[in-house]
Amino acid sequence: MFWNVLLMAACVAQGGSRVMAQTTGPGTAMANPFFAMDTGTRDAAHETVESQISMIKDLGFAGFGPMYVNAHGVREMMESLDRHDLKMFALYASANLDGGRSSVTPQLKEAIQSLTGRDTILWLTLTSAKYKPSSTDGDPAAVEALQDLSKLAKEAGIRIALYPHANHWVERVDDAVRLADKVGSNNLGVTFNLCHWLRVDGRNLEATIKLAMPRLFVVTINGADSGVKDWTKLIQPLDSGTFDLGPVLELLIKSGYTGPIGLQHYGIGGSAEENLKHSMAGWRKLSARAVADATKQTP
Repeated sequence: MFWNVLLMAACVAQGGSRVMAQTTGPGTAMANPFFAMDTGTRDAAHETVESQISMIKDLGFAGFGPMYVNAHGVREMMESLDRHDLKMFALYASANLDGGRSSVTPQLKEAIQSLTGRDTILWLTLTSAKYKPSSTDGDPAAVEALQDLSKLAKEAGIRIALYPHANHWVERVDDAVRLADKVGSNNLGVTFNLCHWLRVDGRNLEATIKLAMPRLFVVTINGADSGVKDWTKLIQPLDSGTFDLGPVLELLIKSGYTGPIGLQHYGIGGSAEENLKHSMAGWRKLSARAVADATKQTP
């Protein structure tokens, strides 16, 4: 009977919305929606959007996280996702902050407009040719651009999550949180990307998640080796690598994170379907273990 416990307190506040508590039992995986990023869905056998979405449906993923190309592409993906009863959880786009408000390009506006009426997060990575990664010198220009983007996103009824990316201007979770706090909009949040965190930091996981939690909209995970910086070792299927993902998932549970979790497969060669099968098996095993560990009763 000790297994039927509450993972999260009822009505946990997160990202300006509230979610109800959920219950779990032995062997139950995390309730967070688990989606596939398009970094790992395309190969010679799955070149079309329809074939990729059909595959992730068959494998048990809750949805998709693609890169933005154009509005037509978004419509095509949305139509395919609707047919398969799946969701686009996040749409990846990039902005160069050097122009301040002029960094809000027609393409970014189009990306936001293409998501109107959909519960999809715009994933935004920020780059710069003027400022070094993590430099606060670029904050004024970035805040200007993000204020405008946040307003456009509100009009479209969507949220934006800053995407920390190694070697980009926003490359750390703290960079993303700092900017989101300065903008102060409840529809602007942050992402925790495991592979990028391992590449640029890899320390103080608990403090990083605690810092991000008030604005944590999305998490991405993958298998990885410990103590390395080589991307081929930092991004692997979830059932591979020496880095123990269990404590990361357990910490997310204990922190009350109920949002979507994306699977990163960038640069993994071979069959997309086989790689995704391995990661889905890894997800079910790891997340069930994390639930069990997070809900253990103290004697």
